[in-house]
Amino acid sequence: MIGSRKWIVLLIVALFLLMPFGSVADAKMKSYPPENSGPLMAADFFVARPIGLASLVFGTVTFIVSLPFSALGKNVDEAFDFMIVEPAVYTFTRPLGGF
Repeated sequence: MIGSRKWIVLLIVALFLLMPFGSVADAKMKSYPPENSGPLMAADFFVARPIGLASLVFGTVTFIVSLPFSALGKNVDEAFDFMIVEPAVYTFTRPLGGF
């Protein structure tokens, strides 16, 4: 039987693996300009932006690791856009408070 610590580590790893996909999917579904309010802006600044930055870093590392395979498949541009550009746009260019 797997101990509780191993389950927690497995859950954290799974969440980090899924993090870039959620932010990119959320970024595509929204229309701009969004309705802004103070609490939404604070939540965006303290929660969503750091998570977006973490997904950008994770996507960059994943892109670098998968670069040889992307080059073999001739889809480096698509991988770059999906793993680096879209999380960067979500993190840095959308209006504050616009989830």
